[in-house]
Amino acid sequence: MKITGIKKVSFLSISCIAVMLAGTNVSRAQATATASVSANVIAPVSLAKTVDMNFGNAAVAVGAGGTVVLNPASSRSTTGAGVTLPATAGTVSAASFTVSGAPNYTYAITLPSSAVISGPASSSMTVASFTSSPSATGLLSVSGTQILTVGASLSVSAGQHSGTYTNATAVPVTVNYN
Repeated sequence: MKITGIKKVSFLSISCIAVMLAGTNVSRAQATATASVSANVIAPVSLAKTVDMNFGNAAVAVGAGGTVVLNPASSRSTTGAGVTLPATAGTVSAASFTVSGAPNYTYAITLPSSAVISGPASSSMTVASFTSSPSATGLLSVSGTQILTVGASLSVSAGQHSGTYTNATAVPVTVNYN
């Protein structure tokens, strides 16, 4: 059978449409689902200092130094033969802070590595080995608060000048939600 003229054009058109339809994968089934969106905004964590750190009175020998160790519970001890703690202790206190935030949330504690305190005759001492209670991670109470106390070690050189020593720059303690 021979195809001519209009029949030829119609046959080619129908053939092209058939090839195009055969090559298409039309999906007639479709599904839709929905999801809800929510968020929970919590109170920011905050830190307020309530008590400054104070190592109290320490005596040092001329030929030997040592350290005064102040723990987070505000008790002291010494290392090294040259440092003693006199009976008149003076003001002794670990630093104390109130941590506030979302109830029952945990938070991480970041302590400074060291600080320098300066005194008479341009002399200074280094405060280091900071420790805290709680240590490393705290847990806010059902009311959203917790007390954080911080101690450290004070390096006292042999023959350290007598007098009051204080820090010129703030000693940062940082808390952040886990």
